[in-house]
Amino acid sequence: MPATVSRTAQEEERLSRDILLRAWELMCTAKAMTDLYEEHFKFTSKYVHATSRGHEAIQLALGLQLKPQDFVSPYYRDDSILLGIGMRPYELMLQLMAKRDDPFSGGRSYYCHPSLRRSDMPKIPHQSSATGMQAIPTTGVALGVQYKEVMGIAEDHGAEKPVVVCSIGDAAITEGEVSEALHMAALKQLPIIFLVQDNEWDISATADEIRANDATHYARGFKGLDVRTIDGTDFPLCWNTLHEVIATVRKERRPFLVHAKVPLLNHHTSGVRMDFYRSAESLAEHRKRDPQPRFFQQLLDFGIQHQGLKELEKKAIALVKADFEEARQAEDPRPEDLFTHTFAATPVTEEKGERAPKDKEPTLMVDCALFAIRELMQEDPRCLLYGQDVGARLGGVFREAATLGRDFGEHRVFNTPIQEAFIIGSTVGMSAAGLKPIVEVQFADYIWPGLNQLFTEVARSCYLSNGKWPVSSVIRVPTGAYGSGGPYHSSSVESVLCNIKGIKVAYPSNGADLKGLMKAAYHDPNPVVMLEHKGLYWSKIPGTEEARCTEPSADYIIPFGKARTVQEADAAHIEKGGAAVIVTYGMGVYWAKAAAKQFPGRVTIIDLRTLVPWDEEAVMDAVRRHGRCLVVTEESITNSFAQAVAGRVSDQCFEHLDAPVRFIGAADMPAIPLNSTLEAEMIPNAEKVGKELGELLGY
Repeated sequence: MPATVSRTAQEEERLSRDILLRAWELMCTAKAMTDLYEEHFKFTSKYVHATSRGHEAIQLALGLQLKPQDFVSPYYRDDSILLGIGMRPYELMLQLMAKRDDPFSGGRSYYCHPSLRRSDMPKIPHQSSATGMQAIPTTGVALGVQYKEVMGIAEDHGAEKPVVVCSIGDAAITEGEVSEALHMAALKQLPIIFLVQDNEWDISATADEIRANDATHYARGFKGLDVRTIDGTDFPLCWNTLHEVIATVRKERRPFLVHAKVPLLNHHTSGVRMDFYRSAESLAEHRKRDPQPRFFQQLLDFGIQHQGLKELEKKAIALVKADFEEARQAEDPRPEDLFTHTFAATPVTEEKGERAPKDKEPTLMVDCALFAIRELMQEDPRCLLYGQDVGARLGGVFREAATLGRDFGEHRVFNTPIQEAFIIGSTVGMSAAGLKPIVEVQFADYIWPGLNQLFTEVARSCYLSNGKWPVSSVIRVPTGAYGSGGPYHSSSVESVLCNIKGIKVAYPSNGADLKGLMKAAYHDPNPVVMLEHKGLYWSKIPGTEEARCTEPSADYIIPFGKARTVQEADAAHIEKGGAAVIVTYGMGVYWAKAAAKQFPGRVTIIDLRTLVPWDEEAVMDAVRRHGRCLVVTEESITNSFAQAVAGRVSDQCFEHLDAPVRFIGAADMPAIPLNSTLEAEMIPNAEKVGKELGELLGY
């Protein structure tokens, strides 16, 4: 059974008078904030918020013990943790009111959704509102901290090594992604503490409705995860328990789960009020466990004077009122603020290096990626690679990581469990820890379990943290139909990815571009999904031989958003209006090249290379000169990226067009069939592209 901790007189002696008084003042501050928000309900409820009322003791016991080298991920009810680490009520209220100077998000996110990067406080990476979703990124931080220690590149804090804390509500423990985080923490023995605050409510659902057991019983299934369960309303007990756990993690570098039982003394949120769903009996029972009067009596028992405590309470109330009025007068965001921090600025702005060195041999596309990563790992100890089956034993199911595990060791190139959410979401934490992760999703068809992390955490971190926490990560995704892969190994997913704002998407068609874009993606401070067509890896498909090309130099790099002109139509045909532009990427480049042979000198082919951003300038310039455009994709065409490109071209180039913009893609079917005849019927090819091209040129 998990250890149940009780307080002893000896343990009470660890608490200094200064700590007790500071905790009391902050507990009064937290209560005063809740009371004031409720008093001004019509004003404060403009933007949804929740407070820590009932949870203050355990939260302050944590916040007051964290150090600047630590990381913490509070959830949306954790304003007492923020007070504990040193935040002013005024700063929290700026977020409550969505003000421009909100230190966390600049008015972009809800109350108590912090992100903090100050040198004198624990670090808080971007926190989303999705319950439980912080568990994976925070575990990624711990994985990054451990990696830096193993590599000998960690900051020197002596015996006070950093700890990572993930705060979470008990109801969120039922989320599957929390299981992935707990599993990795136990498997890798990471320096992380999961603080589970259990108030037995999940909005309107009670514990007996939604869970078979509490977090302590669940955690027993993870070997190596030490568990404590305590009364979260007893501040001295909470302090001493966390003091012991934090000290152990600093020294022994292993994971803990601390389960704290607490009452819920306020609304779920300002929009879901407790009187909507809670009975008078439930509220009365929870109020009996209010940590504030209990702590007041404990302080009296410790010999602290009643009058002094009341003076601190008055001081806290006055501070809260003054800060509230000051925050009300603060400036609101300006309209132009909307457009800042979508991405962090990249240092890669122009093509550099030698694309085709004379001393290099033609190299398979899959090997160009391998060599790019090898060079990055040789140059930068912050670079590491992980995912399913990428370790030394196999080196990836496509051999795309072959030899890397052998050359750099299992601490830098390692296998993960079958956990796409963790593979993707952990890069948020890895990046926050100062690393540059490259990860792999084994097939594009398997990316779906990771989309929640990609959309909620990875893509939004820079924007919602107001630029403080861009996520530097490269996510490799083998994609496309090849060799009768069937419905679960053939999908194209770029349109879904391109609709996730805040990530960049590359889709190279040859080895030189793959290497140059891999380097650009690595040095970009933003998240990049690198789509790599399986059918181009080895150039085995007839017509794709040019995907195998001379390996570029080690310093070769290609900026995102710059297309490549694969071939140019003759000027005479362009002048007479008898030429067309094909806009494509990936495998489409080779279908286009084969189809263009039927129309010598009449076809320009533009390879986009990157889809987010895509080179609108090059495309529009070419279409205006040619007057005809065909967009080619392997995806099903309806509602696709390709269709969006075609629509954009029609809008921007309408007055220059001699024919409607055409597009071709796969048939709109739910999946790609296994049978090769059916697959061929569904997917575009050179013949189908040639037919569309002929009709376009003949219009």
